[in-house]
Amino acid sequence: MGLLTCHQVTRNFYGVHALLGVDLAVEPRRITGLIGPNGAGKTTLFNCISGLVPANSGRIVFDGHDITRWRPDRISGIGVIRTFQIARGIPRLSVLENLLLYGAHQPGESLGVALVRTQAMLERETALYARARSIAERLNLKRVLDTPAAALSGGQKKLLEIGRALMAEPRMLLLDEPVAGVNPTLANEIGEHLRGLVTEGVTILLIEHQMDAISRLCDHVVVMAEGRRLVEGAFTEIAANPLVQEAYMGRRRWVS
Repeated sequence: MGLLTCHQVTRNFYGVHALLGVDLAVEPRRITGLIGPNGAGKTTLFNCISGLVPANSGRIVFDGHDITRWRPDRISGIGVIRTFQIARGIPRLSVLENLLLYGAHQPGESLGVALVRTQAMLERETALYARARSIAERLNLKRVLDTPAAALSGGQKKLLEIGRALMAEPRMLLLDEPVAGVNPTLANEIGEHLRGLVTEGVTILLIEHQMDAISRLCDHVVVMAEGRRLVEGAFTEIAANPLVQEAYMGRRRWVS
């Protein structure tokens, strides 16, 4: 059984069937790619897993916990953290402030503790500052720590989105198009960061339309079409599958 499993997950929007009984298993400590044409249900599945929208039926299980219809904060609290396709950050906050905002276990969020400023709170703040600076250095954002998020390039915003997710101490990352719209050099850099996270024990499920990135990064690929899982396997296997070619690319063949 995978670290994350979905069993016959459905989701409807005003009569439109976005998910029609999706089954999915994500094995730990590897990168699983989730691909398919626009409208296949990929982002809707992410939304159900992360609690942004509830599944209408079915079960979603993470590490033995049935998280179906849990609130997003409760899901993130057990280590399932997601990013979004459009990476913005909070525009007027600096890179450092954006990172700090997503730090886990912040005792200063309690009004009483914030007013008293206990020793435990001060120690945690120090630890969060250290973690934020470490993540910024890891992602090559150290030189823009004091720059507002609105002033970052598109690629830097993608890195900041990943950095904010890392501040939450994830066990599993749900990444929605992490290299979309960035230049090939930065896409390769982001890929190296993701592979490094996997070696450290983080599990990644990612949506991506760039097939070169999928072929380079993913240990396993799941193809969705029309709200269902179509096929899954290694990239070379699914790229040669006639059903995938027809559903995803018309009848053209993929070139990896």
